[in-house]
Amino acid sequence: MNKYVIKNAAVVNENRTFIATVFILDEKIEKIVEGDAHNTSGYQVIDAEGKYLLPGVIDTHVHFREPGLTHKGDMASESRAAVAGGVTSIVDMPNTIPQTAFIQHFNEKCAIAAQNCLTNYSFYVGATNNNLKELLTLDPAQIFGIKVFMGSSTGNMLVDKRDILEEIFKNSSLPIVTHCEDEAIIKRNSEQIKKEYGENPSFSVHPLIRSSEACYVSSHKAVELAEKYGTKLHIAHLSTEKELSLLQKDIPLANKKITAEACVHYLWFSDQDYNRLGAFIKCNPAVKSDKNRQALRNAVNDEIIDMIVTDHAPHTLEEKQKSYFSAPGGIPLIQHSLTAMLELANRKIFTLEKIVRQMCHNPAVIFNIEKRGFIREGYFADLTLLELSRPWNVNNDNILYKCKWSPFSGETFNSKILYTFVNGNLVLENGKINDKIGSKQLTFVR
Repeated sequence: MNKYVIKNAAVVNENRTFIATVFILDEKIEKIVEGDAHNTSGYQVIDAEGKYLLPGVIDTHVHFREPGLTHKGDMASESRAAVAGGVTSIVDMPNTIPQTAFIQHFNEKCAIAAQNCLTNYSFYVGATNNNLKELLTLDPAQIFGIKVFMGSSTGNMLVDKRDILEEIFKNSSLPIVTHCEDEAIIKRNSEQIKKEYGENPSFSVHPLIRSSEACYVSSHKAVELAEKYGTKLHIAHLSTEKELSLLQKDIPLANKKITAEACVHYLWFSDQDYNRLGAFIKCNPAVKSDKNRQALRNAVNDEIIDMIVTDHAPHTLEEKQKSYFSAPGGIPLIQHSLTAMLELANRKIFTLEKIVRQMCHNPAVIFNIEKRGFIREGYFADLTLLELSRPWNVNNDNILYKCKWSPFSGETFNSKILYTFVNGNLVLENGKINDKIGSKQLTFVR
């Protein structure tokens, strides 16, 4: 049985920061005592004076690449990177091999995760033009959501039949999460770029091809369908200022039917970084202008955007070293997502409380995740303990992704994750990973 006391930590939780001692008994948070709790007999004590205790990050948008693409990453490698970054729960996307388009594939991925994943886990079931019947039988208490690739094909999961889209939005009892880019606009832009620059253009053309227009047209269609049928819709990886006009404002989060997320890379990078990083920031949707980046930052602070995730998507270094049209889109980010956001807090762009709200609390609220995302008595002990003033440099020796590269290579971060608990299990201790599996499949109160 796990019995820990995290003593005298600066707890960041539910819009305030306060000194407290947190007791962990087995899987759960047993007790929270503000100030110093003197009676800690029988518990293993972690002195957290000068350190900050946060709920574990819930990243609802990752590609761990298993099964079928494990040369890029797998459950074991990417979950190790996750806990090193303070992430305690993940939700994996369906574009694996085979695609997670049926409950059989969902269960197979759960079995892999149960053996190999250090984080808690769940999985999307992906919509196709041919699996509508399956989607409508899924259990809302066990399945995270339905992923719909609207307008842009990813792993041959494009849903381009209007009648199928209508039926999914009309009848789904699960949240629908959409990738919104319009394929026709992307193809038109690609042809124009090839005419102007040939087959090997600079990576700086990426936001011209996967343009703001391509995003907005597709997002507008998703919102139109959601409003028509009263569907619970979540727009993934928002990357443009224009799309913000589609979102609901001044509504309590628990009452929102349409929500949206930003990714760490859209809040950190801009199109000025293509000349320096090229394929290493090529992702879909594209990293766009500083104007868009600033609009997204403002929308996070104004609670127009509701969540911050990674879209963690590793590719091998060899794949990323190909020319523009051949290099795949996707960035490995999960090990560095929280530290990057804390760096933006250090620059006064966000507050610690805002980061915790967006990366820990709000995913649990939006998707009704059971007893996670908050530091509360009776909740699962998913926690991360960190120092805000302990500089370290990202380099090949400390990158844990299977692909062994990061767009943050060479970056110095001021904050460092020291401890991570998953269900009361200490999986990261003083920066060193304990590979003991204590993770669980996420469940939902719906």
